[in-house]
Amino acid sequence: MQVELRHLRVICAIADAGSLSRAANAVGVSQPAITAQLQRVEGALNGQIFRRSRLGVTPTPFGQFVLARARSILLAVDELVSGAGAYDSRTDVARIGGYVTPVLSGLVTRLFRLPDLSVTVHTEYSPRLLLDLLASRRLDAATLVDYPGNELPAPPSVGMRLIATEPVFVLMSSEHPLAGREEVDLADLAGDDWVISPPDGVGWPECVYSACRQAGFTPRVPHSTTEQAMIRQLVAAGHAISPCQATVQDGPGIVVRPLAGTPLRLRHLVAWRRDGPLAGRAEELAEFAAQAHREAIADRPHYAAWMARHGAPSLGG
Repeated sequence: MQVELRHLRVICAIADAGSLSRAANAVGVSQPAITAQLQRVEGALNGQIFRRSRLGVTPTPFGQFVLARARSILLAVDELVSGAGAYDSRTDVARIGGYVTPVLSGLVTRLFRLPDLSVTVHTEYSPRLLLDLLASRRLDAATLVDYPGNELPAPPSVGMRLIATEPVFVLMSSEHPLAGREEVDLADLAGDDWVISPPDGVGWPECVYSACRQAGFTPRVPHSTTEQAMIRQLVAAGHAISPCQATVQDGPGIVVRPLAGTPLRLRHLVAWRRDGPLAGRAEELAEFAAQAHREAIADRPHYAAWMARHGAPSLGG
């Protein structure tokens, strides 16, 4: 048997009701029918989801694992269905999206200060997904990143402005043999283990692999995660190094070092729907994003030092 959304809704209904009889009443079927459905789902998943007693049912540890994922799946599907074709025509609500960067956080902080605008925030890892959410009217504006040679194409319904092109640095343990250098040659990192976040749909981490190949090696990547806390933990413990945005903060046990010759760059962009509530404030939106980026640079000594040697990053006008 293939597990379907209706099966996930049944097991969530059972968990919420606390008994098979109450769940059967809630979903409008007989108790034998809901019991049979539960047994089929447990058989398909090869594990017991609930413990039965005269007081009702409680999830097993495996059941808790299943329920957490079932609820996440159902929430995502419900959001997808309810959002399809949805368009809020109000001009005082702005739905802002982006990957978590200082540009996004600084932009949102400034938008919240506007007295005539309400803001909601939605984060995603993939810039291409964010662009699709803009095009499908599920977001009104977003901060994006892409990479020279892999530029995001803006659909006709979306306006886009380049905020800055900046270097990609490397995050390493403060105990790393190269941590004391002002800049690190990429070729000197050939013997390290790397932690690299998975593909984002617009050229990452392909650009990292390409730069490493040009430096004469293929990086050894035993770790892959988008979770910044895990990346920092692996790096601080000396288990890996990681490419990172230049605006990443260093911290206890961690240093951020520029790569000599700047073999990797990324672009920060801001985009908006041309028929959205921020269309008439595109210049203000771009300026807010640029201010947020400049503020992040000023707060990162390693980036400020790099700029003193190489000049300011290329900024979008």
